[in-house]
Amino acid sequence: MKILLIAIVILLVLYLFLIAPRMFKKPDYSKLKGVHYAHRGLFDNNSDAPENSLAAIRLAVLNGYGIEMDIQLSKDNIPVVFHDASLKRMCGVDGKVWEYTLEELQQMKLVSSNETIPTFAEVLDTVAGKVPLIIEYKLDHVQTKVCELGNELLTAYEQKYKATYCIESFHPLAVLWYKKNRPDVIRGQLSMEFWREKEKNHPSYMTILAFLLSNFVTRPDFIAYQHTDYKNISRRICKLLGALSVTWTIKSVEQYQKVKEHFDLFIFDSCRL
Repeated sequence: MKILLIAIVILLVLYLFLIAPRMFKKPDYSKLKGVHYAHRGLFDNNSDAPENSLAAIRLAVLNGYGIEMDIQLSKDNIPVVFHDASLKRMCGVDGKVWEYTLEELQQMKLVSSNETIPTFAEVLDTVAGKVPLIIEYKLDHVQTKVCELGNELLTAYEQKYKATYCIESFHPLAVLWYKKNRPDVIRGQLSMEFWREKEKNHPSYMTILAFLLSNFVTRPDFIAYQHTDYKNISRRICKLLGALSVTWTIKSVEQYQKVKEHFDLFIFDSCRL
């Protein structure tokens, strides 16, 4: 019995070590608080302001919302603001974002609007430091050059506008890049209970991310977790250990009311908070 108890204690300590967020030399989170974050801008894909468009970004700024947005690279290594790896849903075009140059991408229209895929630089100039940003690095095409190039733009943006932003990613490599190269920037690990998306057939190793077992490598400042999975034990422990707790994506006031006591920051669309 004594040996079993010792083994349990060792496993518990190991588990806490693996999932712990950044515990020391934490950056100031306060500037991120006090606003809600419009998912991909304040968008409506049936309007002239589709997701991640300059029009949706302007609307979010006009209404005083922070903005969550996604960035990835074009074929010629220009950071663009676009969510999916595939261009099919938003542009009706076959292929991936990284298979086209910026010039080719900007000839495509976003759904039924006249908006085109914006560059990250264009979006930053549009926001101009007026609201805080959550930048999600997309690593569907696995490489961290997007972090390097995105950071160059964000560094200039921060200096020019005294702007507030943080970064996040589902992929630990992006979070790790910031830990190594920009430890002063607030960094977050995106996650969810992946097995709930049975239609996407996520590989079994994604369970490691669902329980935040890669945190020992990246030591994130916040955990951004799907709101329906708010009871996840690793997420809750990270919050107890001082991590900022972010949730995505709230789609109604009812969903917000259900989980508002469990999170610090809220990313929303399809409603107004």
